[in-house]
Amino acid sequence: MSETTLIRIGILVAGIILFAAIVWFGRPKKPGQGRRVDGRGERIAPTLGDEVRAELDVDDEALADADRQADLGFDAPPQAQELGRRVDENFDKIVSLFVAARAGQLLRGPDILVAAEKAGLTYGHMDVFHRLIDRKPEAGPIFSVANILKPGSFDMATIQSLETPAIAFFLTLPAPVSALEAWDTLLPTAQRMAELLDGIVLDEERNALGRQRIAHIRDELRAYDRQREAPPLTRPGRW
Repeated sequence: MSETTLIRIGILVAGIILFAAIVWFGRPKKPGQGRRVDGRGERIAPTLGDEVRAELDVDDEALADADRQADLGFDAPPQAQELGRRVDENFDKIVSLFVAARAGQLLRGPDILVAAEKAGLTYGHMDVFHRLIDRKPEAGPIFSVANILKPGSFDMATIQSLETPAIAFFLTLPAPVSALEAWDTLLPTAQRMAELLDGIVLDEERNALGRQRIAHIRDELRAYDRQREAPPLTRPGRW
C-alpha cells in the first residue's frame, strides 16, 4: 500500500471521528463561555442570565418569547408559563450536568416528555422543564432542564419530531433550598432520566460523571452554604 493511500485513509478516519464527536456533543463547546450573546427578539423578555445561556450554549433568541403561551395540545392555564420563574433573577453560581445520548443515537422529544413527567419535572417558564418544591411552586425552581441545542427550549408544538444529542440540567444559586439539598435533588433526577432515556450523565465539562467528581461538587456546595450562613464581617467600633 502506497504512502499516499495511507495518508488518505488517515484523513478519512479523522473525519469519521470528528463527525462522531459532533453528533455526541451536538456542537463543539465554545471557548470563553462567559461572553455576552446579542438577542434578536423584538421585545424584551425575562431571561435566565448570560451565564446560564453561555453554560447551555444557547442564545437570546431561545428566550425572546418566554412569556408566550405554548401550544401544549390541551387547555393549559395562562399561569402555567410562570411555573419555574425565579423569584429573584440574580444569582452567583451555576452547577450543570448533561444527560447525553449514547454514541450514534439521539434523545427524542416524546421520550424526553415521558421521562420528565416520571422524574417529577414541570413544564413551564422559558418553555423548559423545572423541578419545583412540592406545594410551594411559587418559590421558584430548584433546578431546570433545557435542550442543549438552540433555541434551548422544548416547543410542545414540535415535540413529537424533536431529536437532540443531549439535555442540560442547570442549578442556579441561590435556590429556594440549600445548595446541597438542591444538588441532592438534581443528581438523582438526572440519573433517573438517563436511565429512562438510555443515556449517560456527564459533568459540566462533558465527561462521564464519576464518584470523585460528585464528591467534589458536594464539597463545593457545602462550602457555598456555609459561606451564605456566615454572618457578614463588621468593622470594630471606635472607643
